[in-house]
Amino acid sequence: MAGKDIIMATQDELRALHVIHKAIDKVITQKDASETIYLSERQIRRKVKRIREEGDKGIIHRSRGVSSNRTTPDKIRSKVLMLFKDKYPDFGPTLASEKLFERDKIKVNDETLRLWLIDESIPYKKRKKRPHRQWRERKECYGQMVQMDGSEHDWFEGRGPYCVLMGYIDDATGKPFGRFYEYEGTVPAMDSFKRYIKKRGLPLSVYLDMHSTYKSTKKLTIEDELKNQEALSQFGRSLKELSVEFIYAHSAPAKGRIERLFETFQDRLIKEMRLENICAIDQANDFLDYYLPIYAKRFAVKASKMEDLHRPIPKGIDLDRILCIKTERSLRNDFTVAHNKKLYQILDNVRAKKVFIEERVDGSMVIRYKDSELKYKEITNRPEKTETQKTYEFKLHKIYVPPANHPWRKRYPHNSQYQQKEEVAQEEKELLLTVT
Repeated sequence: MAGKDIIMATQDELRALHVIHKAIDKVITQKDASETIYLSERQIRRKVKRIREEGDKGIIHRSRGVSSNRTTPDKIRSKVLMLFKDKYPDFGPTLASEKLFERDKIKVNDETLRLWLIDESIPYKKRKKRPHRQWRERKECYGQMVQMDGSEHDWFEGRGPYCVLMGYIDDATGKPFGRFYEYEGTVPAMDSFKRYIKKRGLPLSVYLDMHSTYKSTKKLTIEDELKNQEALSQFGRSLKELSVEFIYAHSAPAKGRIERLFETFQDRLIKEMRLENICAIDQANDFLDYYLPIYAKRFAVKASKMEDLHRPIPKGIDLDRILCIKTERSLRNDFTVAHNKKLYQILDNVRAKKVFIEERVDGSMVIRYKDSELKYKEITNRPEKTETQKTYEFKLHKIYVPPANHPWRKRYPHNSQYQQKEEVAQEEKELLLTVT
C-alpha cells in the first residue's frame, strides 16, 4: 500500500500483486512469476514497471471506474424507460427490446433493458418457472409428427369476441401453423387441417388430446367389440381415410410443444395484435399469414435429418368429400330425408333404404347414395295435420234364442231356470224388433 490510498482490488489482483512484489524483490524471476499467475513475461514486465511508478494501485486496470465508450447516453435511457412505462408495461424485456427497435427505431439489448428496469425498480413480466418434466427427444424428420390442439382465449383483449386458435406445430422443427375460429369443433378442425395439408402436405401422424372433436365418446357396439374396432369421431374417420396416423395424448404435458406454443402466443401474439389494433377474426387470420413465417424464421430449429416426410395430396382425391361430417339417414317411401330437424325432398328416382348426408366445411350439404350425388330441395312448408273427430256407434247385438228342436230344450224340458231364461230371451227379442 502506498500512502493513505484505498485500493479496491479483487482477490486475483491481490494474488498477482504479491507475486510481482516477489519478482521486484528478486525473490523469484519474472519468468517464474509469469508461470505462477498465468501471464506472459511481457505482461509481467508491464505490471512491474507500473507498480514501481504508481505503487500498489498500478495493479488495478486503468479502465476501472471509467464509463465505457459503448455506454448508452442517459437521454436515450430515459426515453426507453418512458416508452416502456407508456407502451409496453406488461411486456418482457426481450419482446420490449424487439418492439422498441421495430416501432420506435431504438436499439437496446434485452439484458441491458432488464438491468435498467431492475435499477429503476420498474416491474416487468418475468418468465414462469417450468415444472420438471421427463424430456422426450424430438422426432427426426420434418412432417413425421404434428401436434394439434385448440386454445380458447380472449385473444383480442376485449376488443373482439372470445375465439379459438387452432394451432399446429411440427415436432421436429417447431414450425407453427394456426388459424382463428369461433369455437373448437369438428368443422374448424377439418377446415384448419385442410389448409395445413394444402400448404405443407400430409404428415405421417397427428398428436391429439382427448377432446370429443378428436376422440369419439360413443359407446362401442357388440359388433365393434367383436371386430376389435374403436368408435371414431368424424375427424378421426377423416384422418383414417387420408391414411394419417392419429395418436392420443393422455395429459397436457405429453403434448408440451403445442401447449408452450399457446403460452408464447398468449403473450407475444396478443401484444402484436394489440399494437396493430386487430379486433376481428378475419383480421387476425390475415395477420397470422404475415406473423407465422417471421416467428418460424426466428424460433424454429433444424431437424436432425433433412428429409421432409410430408406426403403430397394424391391426385384425383376429393378433400371436400373426406373432410366433412358424414351422417347416415333413412330414405322414406315418399323420397324424403329428415336431418337436423329439417325435411328434404329427393328429386332423383333412386331405390335405396339409406343415404349419406355430407356437411362440408364451406357450409354446403350433399346427399349421396353410393357414389352418386342426389338432387334435393328443402321442404319449408309442411302440411298441417288436421284432427278428425271420432264418432261412436252403439249397436244392439241379437240374442241367440235356441229353436224348439234344440237338444238343450229336449234335455231340460222341466227346468224352471232355463224356462225363465227363455222368457227373458223372448222379451229381449220382442224389444229388439220394436227398436228396429
